[in-house]
Amino acid sequence: MIGSMSSYPFQEIEPKWQKFWEENKTFKVTEDESVSPEKRRYILDMFPYPSGAGLHVGHPEGYTATDIYCRYLRMNGYAVLHPMGYDSFGLPAENYAIKTGMPPRSTTEANIEHFTKQIKSLGFSYDWDREVRTHTPEYYRWTQWIFLQLFKRGLAYESDMPINWCSSCKTGLANEEVKDGKCERCGQIVERRSLRQWVLKITSYAEELLADLDDLDWSDSIKAMQRNWIGRSEGANVTFSLADGAAAQGHIEVYTTRPDTLFGATYMVLSPEHTLVQKITTDEHRPAVDSYIEKASHKSDLERTDLAKEKTGVFTGAYAVNPVNGEKIPVWISDYILISYGTGAIMAVPGHDQRDWEFAKKFGLPIIEVLQGGDIEKEAFTGDGPHVNSGFLDGMGKQEAIDAIIEKLEKDDKGFRTVNFKLRDWIFSRQRYWGEPIPLIHCPKDGIVPVPEEQLPLTLPEVKSYEPSGTGESPLAVIDEWVNCTCPECGGPAKRETNTMPQWAGSCWYYLRFIDPDNTEAFVDPDKEKYWMPVDLYVGGAEHAVLHLLYARFWHKVLHDIGVVSTSEPFQRLINQGMITSFAYMRPDKVLVPVDEVEIEGEEYTEKATGVKLERVVAKMSKSLKNVINPDDIIRDFGADSMRIYEMFMGPLEVSMPWQTKGLAGVHRFLNRVWDVAERPIEEGEPPADLVKLLHKTLKKVGNDTSTLDFNTAIAQMMIFINGIFQEKTCWRKLWEPFVLIVAPYAPHLAEEMWSRLGHDDTLAYEPYPEWSDELAADDEKEIVIQVNGKVRSKMIVAAGTPKDELEALAKKDEKIGEWIDGKNVVKIIAVPDRLVNFVVKG
Repeated sequence: MIGSMSSYPFQEIEPKWQKFWEENKTFKVTEDESVSPEKRRYILDMFPYPSGAGLHVGHPEGYTATDIYCRYLRMNGYAVLHPMGYDSFGLPAENYAIKTGMPPRSTTEANIEHFTKQIKSLGFSYDWDREVRTHTPEYYRWTQWIFLQLFKRGLAYESDMPINWCSSCKTGLANEEVKDGKCERCGQIVERRSLRQWVLKITSYAEELLADLDDLDWSDSIKAMQRNWIGRSEGANVTFSLADGAAAQGHIEVYTTRPDTLFGATYMVLSPEHTLVQKITTDEHRPAVDSYIEKASHKSDLERTDLAKEKTGVFTGAYAVNPVNGEKIPVWISDYILISYGTGAIMAVPGHDQRDWEFAKKFGLPIIEVLQGGDIEKEAFTGDGPHVNSGFLDGMGKQEAIDAIIEKLEKDDKGFRTVNFKLRDWIFSRQRYWGEPIPLIHCPKDGIVPVPEEQLPLTLPEVKSYEPSGTGESPLAVIDEWVNCTCPECGGPAKRETNTMPQWAGSCWYYLRFIDPDNTEAFVDPDKEKYWMPVDLYVGGAEHAVLHLLYARFWHKVLHDIGVVSTSEPFQRLINQGMITSFAYMRPDKVLVPVDEVEIEGEEYTEKATGVKLERVVAKMSKSLKNVINPDDIIRDFGADSMRIYEMFMGPLEVSMPWQTKGLAGVHRFLNRVWDVAERPIEEGEPPADLVKLLHKTLKKVGNDTSTLDFNTAIAQMMIFINGIFQEKTCWRKLWEPFVLIVAPYAPHLAEEMWSRLGHDDTLAYEPYPEWSDELAADDEKEIVIQVNGKVRSKMIVAAGTPKDELEALAKKDEKIGEWIDGKNVVKIIAVPDRLVNFVVKG
């Protein structure tokens, strides 16, 4: 009976269909050559790190979006590769092992089992036969193989580099493990220490990584972030010789984009870690310099370069010579200059750079105006103007002066034109256990020798302790029976490399292994790679906008250059889903209060303990605020289909939005209404004409919106359709079968059950997507806006296709419009059928 709504029994239906898909391998895909290339699609989710916390509601947002799209594509005749796996090396498992003694492998694998169970409970259509886990030797054998290709091409080298060092944990820390200058684990102040590192020469690919962004279907904001990170600029390298007692120590080289301002360079600044600092510092200034260097070693790069912080620095006692005017200028050190950027040295032009100006004001250094147009007594002038106080450049504009000064520098052998990149080479080693061993051997006779490829994988040894060695080396360094080995070149005694690879390594190429996960002869079969690549759609969080994407693109370009992949870019189209946030409650002093300590009455929020009125704000979900939503609870209480549709209905895919359980309850009611219709007696005859029109309108809207990933508006149209047919006493098969097929990508469990009850024996996953008639889908009526001089003053509803002259006549009769045009000179009337009428009025 209509009105006494029956509830959709999701607890029975969802596990039933998940079991069916798994047992029948419904979503398994093979490389079928009879499928034309334009009918193949590789749709990829960023695979997760399997943390102990399990899946949170943010993960399924992207996964649901790709799943809906994949199901839609299959119904439209596409072969779809849609895999899932785990980025399973990483610091949290190792830190947990240090704390508890539990081997990282066993905790990681237990976490993976939990994650897999959670992912499967949402009904995603992955081909699970292709699952990869980056921590397995079968997988990292090929990660090591790719590293050796980089090494053999001269793209991997050893270097002493500064790292974050915790003296309490006796280990190096990744930047992510340093919070406010302290070790995240123990709270000890972190120092900077130089350690032997493996580095990958990503800078060799800087030009390609930049240029090839133009051809990718990525958002402008993500492209901009990559461009800024690569940071290409054109300028000059300039050589400053050292003066007086320091002259024997050589020279200082700087890179500048504005060599035309050289006449305004009044001092130089070196990074505290610059190799020249110890050589040129005079005895008188050495105590102050040493003390400053020690203090700088406790600061993170982020703190050092913070524009808001007060500038600090000390004078070395040494002077350099300005190459354009022979002036002696003092050499300082300051922690806002990083050794890892540029040459670790700058020429300071305080008249025209605000940071240099603040430094010069603080330490009483000269400020010279070389570009006319500002008051450099008040602040640096950073605009452009004619050159002044610049000798032969006086009166010139910017580009003319840049060209002239570079020509002179090159003639005098004091500098040269160059392109520079902000991008630094990639520090690739970690002093850790739980990562891929780097397959290199150190031989006293032959130097650094690669492990022969046929001996890969070089596996991690089982160890008793995961504690760091204390020397800055990884825990592997103390396992003599693993470290000591034979050189493959000369057969003499040698030692293994004990650094391991960073977590980024496994995720640099996983999309290629999904194509051919069980291959023991190659990392991917070339024919299968050509069949699927490039990835047609890649979906994941914006937090990977720079590093993961840049590193994966770099590795892919190397693989392309050695001829083992067929495309120069891995990911053709990229979408970053928005974050699912949560409501939080804030005191007047801006402190957030945990949800369970808040009294909520309507729109009033009060802190229980104090009675203080709180403001509701949107914040990231966090354990401390007790506003984390667990997907398991949602699936238990509302079902997976409700959760899938709610996460898509919250708003456009790329926008961040707060989770609201009442919105979820509304979606659940919608699915109950769908079930209610499905439970009615089936009517085989011809449905009413108005409902047929509503069906075709719905088929068109949902089909088009699903193809463009506008899932929220597709769901809204399905709700309109259910409202339109809900008063019918029976279920019209000719309306219902097409509707079940279009709802299937969104609520697959419910749709499969309804399809089966309609008398079909097999899954609907490969049923053809319903077609619609444009004629039947067309609107009978249109809303026409009426404008006066381009401003909307009224609206009217008319029959679709009403001709221009009728529109004009109807618009003139509109009451509101009369107020705007009566007694006025109507110069022109513009009428556009089905859209607008515009009166152009004078007087």
